[in-house]
Amino acid sequence: MQAIESVKAVAVAEYLLLITPHEDLFNRIRLEKQLFFEKYKAPEAVRGKPHLTLVRFKQFEGAEERIRQKLRSQAAEWSPFCVELAGYGSFPSHTIYLNVATKSGIQNLVKSIRTDSQALMKLDKDNKPHFILEPHITIARRLKPWQHEAGWLEYRNKNFNAKFMAHAMTLLKRTEETAPYRKVEHFEFAGRSLLPKQGVMF
Repeated sequence: MQAIESVKAVAVAEYLLLITPHEDLFNRIRLEKQLFFEKYKAPEAVRGKPHLTLVRFKQFEGAEERIRQKLRSQAAEWSPFCVELAGYGSFPSHTIYLNVATKSGIQNLVKSIRTDSQALMKLDKDNKPHFILEPHITIARRLKPWQHEAGWLEYRNKNFNAKFMAHAMTLLKRTEETAPYRKVEHFEFAGRSLLPKQGVMF
């Protein structure tokens, strides 16, 4: 048993902290990804599930429990907030995504996580956590230049509007680069403000 625990302590995993839209919107975006795949033959469009990435990082599995505890306490302080999607954007010449119109809620959350958890998420000087301050929901990535060019000609003028309440964030991980991510923990935003207690005066 000790041998298994020591192996886990030094095993490195890839982690994703993300927000997922509600089921109806999730399915609507998944359909968009499927349509892009069928039209432009881009397999990455259907590989990933619709989500907003907050942080990507690598860390020893032995540090996982401390990270989870920290994220639990942060989620307890955070209130649910509205996310509005409007139209499409692009990272030339490889990615087309759904644009987030209301960035401040997600950006503030990411900055808060960065302030409180960056040290815990840093594996070493070559593997620092990647905090996503330009929130987006990927439609298709790793596109070939012709796929991006043709796809963006269509999608830059295409409409997509939706809103959802972000009620929670989810931590996923994988231990092999080719393996699918699996859920580690779901952190509900409890909206409890942890204010310092005032001293008793009388």
